[in-house]
Amino acid sequence: MITETATTGASLAGAPVRRGPQPALRGRPLGARRQRRLLAWVFVAPLLVVNLLVVTGPGLASVYYSFTDWNGLGTPHFVGLSNYGEMLGSDAVGSALVHNVLWTLFFLVVPMTMGLVGAFLLSRLRRRQTFFRVLYFVPYVLATVVSAAVWRQLLDPDGGVGAALSTLGLPFLEGLGEVNFLGNPSLALGSVAFVNTWQWWGFLLVIFLASMQSVDPALYEAVRLDGAGPVREFWHITLPMIRPTLVFLGLMTIIWSFLVFDYVYVLTQGGPAGSTDVLSTVLYREAFQNQRHGYASAIAMLLSVISALTVLGYLALRRRLRWDV
Repeated sequence: MITETATTGASLAGAPVRRGPQPALRGRPLGARRQRRLLAWVFVAPLLVVNLLVVTGPGLASVYYSFTDWNGLGTPHFVGLSNYGEMLGSDAVGSALVHNVLWTLFFLVVPMTMGLVGAFLLSRLRRRQTFFRVLYFVPYVLATVVSAAVWRQLLDPDGGVGAALSTLGLPFLEGLGEVNFLGNPSLALGSVAFVNTWQWWGFLLVIFLASMQSVDPALYEAVRLDGAGPVREFWHITLPMIRPTLVFLGLMTIIWSFLVFDYVYVLTQGGPAGSTDVLSTVLYREAFQNQRHGYASAIAMLLSVISALTVLGYLALRRRLRWDV
């Protein structure tokens, strides 16, 4: 008390009072901060230039060309909304859009379910888990053109898998060699989707498995103490805990399904009779075979609008349902 009073008095009298070490002044001089900011822009500038030349520039040019009649070489002629009017009344575009919707629904159900169930079963393995992860992921790293070309030979009715299985003498396989999976309009789209699923579902499995391995094991132990089986564990613990990953992959599946091109083009090129046409194959045919780049740009704008609406719908649902993604 005496010391405190003396110190206070000394301070009031103007005597210097010793204090603890003062913290160093935070921040840097204004010039140093400007230099650091300028240096950051110097490193980012090449990426911005590449993005401007490869993405932003061509994207804005496509918006302009969608209102023109242009063959890719001459001077574009402005035609207003005629390309969009023709696109909305086109049977080819309408049929391709229906195929894209069917493709999207298929990939939201079949590969996603296969990846979820496969990842859950694989997460319960104690040994050889890495072997199966690599085994299922290998098709995804193969070049799409190579795997599609191989599957085109395998599905050939003359020398493919069907012809080989029909020679085994089993009654239910006798007519398999006569089935033209890629040449039958009723089977072509499903056959192409099957081949794409063969490559795609392993990627989903690995991503889902990585998400499941981050779930707290104590949650599973708690439900096991309550007598829950594997199905209840999957439904009440696994699915809610990996919901962010599930929702994100669902969003990307929708976008990628509307952009599908490679497997369809290599296997069927949109045939037979347009039974496997999707928007991207119609766009490619109009641009590079019919030399109608303005009309093809209008189709590209339709794809961009669909992708943008998908993302906006996802963001709206995330905000409304409070998805913690």
